[in-house]
Amino acid sequence: MAQSSNPALDSSKFVPDSRKAWVRLAIAVLIGSIGSVGMWSVVVALPVVQVEFGASRGAASLAFTMVMLGFGLGGVGTGKIMDRFGIVTAIGIGIAAMGLGYVGIGYATALWQVIVLHLLIGLGSSATFGPLMTEASHWFDRYRGLAVTIAASGNYVGGAIWPPIFSWGIQSFGWRSTHITVGIFVAIAMTLVTLVLRSQMGGAARHTHVDAPPPRIDLRLGNNTLTAILGIAGVACCVAMSMPQVHIVAYCGDLGYGAARGAEMLSLMLGFGIVSRIGSGFLADRIGGLRTLLIGSIAQGTALMLFLFFNSLSSLFVISALFGLFQGGIVPSYAIIVRESMPAREAATRVGIVILASVVGMSLGGWISGVIFDATGSYAAAFLNGMAWNAVNVVIVIALLLRARGRMTLAPRMG
Repeated sequence: MAQSSNPALDSSKFVPDSRKAWVRLAIAVLIGSIGSVGMWSVVVALPVVQVEFGASRGAASLAFTMVMLGFGLGGVGTGKIMDRFGIVTAIGIGIAAMGLGYVGIGYATALWQVIVLHLLIGLGSSATFGPLMTEASHWFDRYRGLAVTIAASGNYVGGAIWPPIFSWGIQSFGWRSTHITVGIFVAIAMTLVTLVLRSQMGGAARHTHVDAPPPRIDLRLGNNTLTAILGIAGVACCVAMSMPQVHIVAYCGDLGYGAARGAEMLSLMLGFGIVSRIGSGFLADRIGGLRTLLIGSIAQGTALMLFLFFNSLSSLFVISALFGLFQGGIVPSYAIIVRESMPAREAATRVGIVILASVVGMSLGGWISGVIFDATGSYAAAFLNGMAWNAVNVVIVIALLLRARGRMTLAPRMG
């Protein structure tokens, strides 16, 4: 009997947007939520680690720098591993790095050891962000944008869950025991969930990009050139993005509202960022990643401008919510653009490079804003600086859209 040519009737062939794809996506979000602990625990532990080793705040803060460095460089490395060996292998390396990092910190005898081991934690966390977003894009066609942003939301979910848990652990059992316990828990939990994902993927666990939907748009640019352009755009938008995220707590302190109010505003940004990420996915499925990125960038610039004109407590809460609502979908949009315009077989590596650029932008923007404040005694110029960098991002996206005019084709929508 001849085999059916209809993929939907062939149980051996994975069907994009199917029920199995949504199950995989739910598992991916769980992995991302667990693995993102590395991005948040360092902030919670910083004060007690500083006291433990009698260090300056600047020296203790190098642990955060190492996490970001590991996250950025690890995104490229684990992305390349995923393109070659599959998502399960990439996450497996992340699990090992995080486990060793956390347990090692629990036994550290010097601050430099704590700082260096945070590089491993950042590397481990990177496997649960860029590679997972890219992998999710291979499972969907009609709802690719939504899938990518849902996968990226695991990072923000972890940001809402892990800090209070880590803080409670430090207060109840001490920072060393908490790091060791979290390291063991993360290694076991992520291993079990990753095995479930592997079972859902079956024989395709190694190379899901083989059957992934092809690119949708032609920008008439080489892949290396386009990656470089997107990287520059990523630096620019994230320099702007970092201004409120890194300095809102200090800004509120300067205004006399107190650091606690600033922390609440930061939490509000992250909460609305989840809404923004998922909403931008819906939007990208209808108008494409480039147009979605342009809308998010223009909106982010508008929110930065609002910070210049309003500084009452109530208005800052409103603007912080708006900023989170506007910027949350920007970084995942880059992953969507990569998948819409480049071959699936190298997408994870390309996404990792752009994510690295965004991490550079966040680090650079946080530092520049502080330097500007020191020089001027005010954050007004820092907000203007963020708006200028944001404008660079907008110009780049508009230029790419003009190149793509008349060539953009989105997947047909059913119903």
